[in-house]
Amino acid sequence: MMRYGERFRATIFGSSHGPEVGVEIDGIPAGTPIDEAGIQRQLDRRRPVGRRLATQRHEEDRLIVDAGLREGRATGETFRAHARNEDVRREPYDRMRDTPRPGHADYPARVRYGEAADLSGGGIFSGRMTVGLVIAGAIGRQMLAHRGVDLVGYTRSIGSVDAEVPESEAIAELRARTEANEVAAPDPAAAARMEEAIAAARRDGDSLGGVVEVRIDGLPVGLGEPFFDSIESAIAHVAFAVPAVKGIEFGAGFRAARMRGSEHNDPFRWVDGKVRTTTNHAGGILGGLATGMPVVFRAVVKPTSSIARVQRTVDLARGTDVPLRVTGRHDPCIVPRAVVVLESVAAMALADLALRGGYLP
Repeated sequence: MMRYGERFRATIFGSSHGPEVGVEIDGIPAGTPIDEAGIQRQLDRRRPVGRRLATQRHEEDRLIVDAGLREGRATGETFRAHARNEDVRREPYDRMRDTPRPGHADYPARVRYGEAADLSGGGIFSGRMTVGLVIAGAIGRQMLAHRGVDLVGYTRSIGSVDAEVPESEAIAELRARTEANEVAAPDPAAAARMEEAIAAARRDGDSLGGVVEVRIDGLPVGLGEPFFDSIESAIAHVAFAVPAVKGIEFGAGFRAARMRGSEHNDPFRWVDGKVRTTTNHAGGILGGLATGMPVVFRAVVKPTSSIARVQRTVDLARGTDVPLRVTGRHDPCIVPRAVVVLESVAAMALADLALRGGYLP
């Protein structure tokens, strides 16, 4: 239940308030260069430290590689890495043990696993588990880079605030503008309004959700598989493994329902000796395979479930309805920190497909 992939097989482990969180990866070809500093950079992007509008749980998330790496290259054995959980506070969750939090997995997990389940901080259902996804995705990203593949994620919207993002903008430019603000939006004017919206939600004891967009350039034409292992299927599978993701679309996505075929079809043309399309409503994917155009997808991230407002729940021990005020340290909006996670899971899925299709050694 905690493993993904056929050739690039990642197994995440740990829990929110356990000793550690991390990942084991099988299938990295022996001799593959792995840059530990590059992995750490991606972990640092996920951390809340330095973000005024994020949780006050301060984890260092220093990468610790346990196995599978020697002198900067994969050994071919199982790669294992983790980060320690150091800023742990169980007391608020112990007080809520019998009162499941609305929007969280507490109730179905209690029924499924019984009272022995450790749901402190969300347990294995917590966003803290995405540390392992980011480590795996960082390695997948490095493997894909050797084939000229690059990807960038950014905040497309938070609440009712939408960012303007030109479709033709280069990834390097998008990345630079995305890294220039706290909400990871490449539109500076929208970023300022997003920060104001998050601050207002926090003052109200509430939270906000939004949309993350990921753009991937350089995929070899034909990469992917038809039907069940299409690029869309593979990315959607891992995207929905990210806590709080509730929807996904590729290219024109749900807008396609309002278009005619003559509008949605992307006409082919020659550009500098390569086949390209004049539009990209398909999101760079046809028949589950890469077309050579950028693969573009958007994922919906729900509002943070833990809010300071009083909510209604039940007392499982007494069999009564009760009010609940959730305490602890929580993000009023997790969208900005989800950007690197969605980049990472996309890299995992594409690395797996690339290995299966023979596009990587």
